[in-house]
Amino acid sequence: MKLLKDILFGVSLSAVSGDTNVMVNHIHFDSRNVGMDDVFVAVRGTLTDGHKFIQKAVESGAKAIVCEELPEILVNGVTYLKVPDCNSALAVIGANFYDNPSKNLKLVGITGTNGKTTVSTLLYSLFKKAGYKVGLISTIKVMVDDQEYTTSHTTPDVLTINKHLWEMSEEGVEFCFMEVSSHGIHQKRSEGLHFAGAIFTNLSHDHLDYHKTFAEYRDTKKKLFDGLPKTAFALSNMDDKNGLVMLQNTKARKHTYALKTYADYRAQILEKQFNGQLLKIDDNELWSKLIGDFNAYNLLAIYAAADLLGLEKMETLKLISELENVDGRFQYFISKEKITAIVDYAHTPDALKNVLVTINALRTGNENVITVVGCGGDRDKSKRPVMGHIASEMSNQAIFTSDNPRTESPQSIIEEMEAGVEPQNTRKVLSIENRKQAIKAACKLALANDIILVAGKGHETYQETNGKRVDFDDFKEVKEALEGLGK
Repeated sequence: MKLLKDILFGVSLSAVSGDTNVMVNHIHFDSRNVGMDDVFVAVRGTLTDGHKFIQKAVESGAKAIVCEELPEILVNGVTYLKVPDCNSALAVIGANFYDNPSKNLKLVGITGTNGKTTVSTLLYSLFKKAGYKVGLISTIKVMVDDQEYTTSHTTPDVLTINKHLWEMSEEGVEFCFMEVSSHGIHQKRSEGLHFAGAIFTNLSHDHLDYHKTFAEYRDTKKKLFDGLPKTAFALSNMDDKNGLVMLQNTKARKHTYALKTYADYRAQILEKQFNGQLLKIDDNELWSKLIGDFNAYNLLAIYAAADLLGLEKMETLKLISELENVDGRFQYFISKEKITAIVDYAHTPDALKNVLVTINALRTGNENVITVVGCGGDRDKSKRPVMGHIASEMSNQAIFTSDNPRTESPQSIIEEMEAGVEPQNTRKVLSIENRKQAIKAACKLALANDIILVAGKGHETYQETNGKRVDFDDFKEVKEALEGLGK
């Protein structure tokens, strides 16, 4: 248990009713989880308002209520704390409750539209290979050194983040690499954390259903850098037009990386093959198993971050050459019929274009590229026709299908993708609502040396429809479909 006044340190309080010199058990922002002597924080969410459940939390035994509006009836024995912003208060309270664990290790946040998972996961792998105890908070999983936990959000809630950081601190973890999404920043999930550094990968069309405008999306990302202390580093991609924007107001030490323009850290792509690429970083050549320009940027960011965190440069280059692809990121295999199948998480226009540019750059010209792609339901609708245009323009055959339709009609989503197809490309497009059947169709259409790209879900092992998740693994599905061709 913790003393309430201790976990309130640093919280902006507008009004207090009751005693803060009391012991509390735990903190919750979901009233269904509240127990005796807990603190309930009435967060206003996108779907519901926690203020509606204050009475329920009190009936469940809450000792303290944190809210933006005090209820009309204040119950004796319960402490009510009025704050300007419950999300900010939750972030500070959560960090205090777990004794501010981010101060006990070097926490690096990675933000951007694409590359967050790859950069964070590969930094985790690199530092593990270098012999350190390392933590990871990513879309795919949370790692407390060697202990793995599953995760459902790019940036978990602040209580989960601090709980895992506390576990890392207890385990003696020295470095932690954390994806920081625009949603997480906007909802203050990264507030109250002490960052040793932050990395900006790139910015392109995504999440405009949530942020409404690109400027708001960009400025939300920028807040991560604006909040860095002067002891931290800020590492930004100068080949992205928003790279300098991220560094404008930061107090942190500014560093840049690029492939095309002048920067502190630079790289060149010397050779590309399907099994890897030859890079030149700091006048040293290295072979990487990760291919594509986008991965060259990712690897350069990793090299720069490792240098800024104190790793020896030549050791870093050696370890980079040993890194493997992250699950669902340009993950591929070649069937016995010599058909190459690639599974990638590309779910934004820019990511899909990057993958197809990479594939087309590796073609000899005789192979067909068959792209299976969909768009998620209940998400940014404006990118659907753009995705449809890119897939149909840059592939010999495009098959539009379901992604995670969620509560939307899969057919309606597909029709919105079809709206972006140019007239000259309509003959190249098939629409097959069932994703399994769409993958099978792509495999049946493919001939020897052809390339199949299954895009959009990557590492995900489920498909979500109307609140229900069923097992579905793109890599497994395409592998089974290709293996079944010769039977």
